[in-house]
Amino acid sequence: MITLYGFGRIFPEGRGETKDLRAQWALEETGLQYRVHALDHTGGELDGDAFSRISPFHQAPVIDDDGFIVAESAAVVLYLAEKAGKLIPGDVQGRTRVVQWCFAAVSTVEPTLVCLDFIDIFDRDGAAHNVKTEARKIAGRWLADVERRLEGREWIACDDFTAADIMMAGVLRGIRKTDLMEPYPRIEAYYERAFARPAWQRTLALYAERVGVSVADIR
Repeated sequence: MITLYGFGRIFPEGRGETKDLRAQWALEETGLQYRVHALDHTGGELDGDAFSRISPFHQAPVIDDDGFIVAESAAVVLYLAEKAGKLIPGDVQGRTRVVQWCFAAVSTVEPTLVCLDFIDIFDRDGAAHNVKTEARKIAGRWLADVERRLEGREWIACDDFTAADIMMAGVLRGIRKTDLMEPYPRIEAYYERAFARPAWQRTLALYAERVGVSVADIR
């Protein structure tokens, strides 16, 4: 039985925004048996000694597969895909293509989008206006490249939905309340396809239940 360490109690602004959603989505897509250990973030559980032993940076998600520990959302999703033999092709080139786009999601696209989020959270007096303007330009560059990749394609890495789509859609979800996707109709259509999947709908409902909110509050 796989144990997913995900959030239970968390500050209100974080509800629905955490990366354990990606791991649980992969679990729901693959059909692997699992249980959730709901972490008490507000009570300091992520900083405690027990969690420190399995999470190098005191972050969730982490999975424990009968003693084999995996941290970092992209690593978790790829491990689950490999274990289940789903969400990833069987040939080396196909697997590499999926890994490439998982890396693209978390190392190219996501850092710029997170930077914009940090500026919105911490720049209360607007002093970082120039930084935000330049970061939006970079974000637009990455999104335009994703848009180009999606020309004539349903999914980002292969013909089928894969682990890379969990990661890329998960990253794009972080800007769903902004106008950043509006110039990119293929990205918007891709986003809708990904989050219409039944496994995502189950994931969102299960997550909402454990953090104590309605699905509508975090959709």
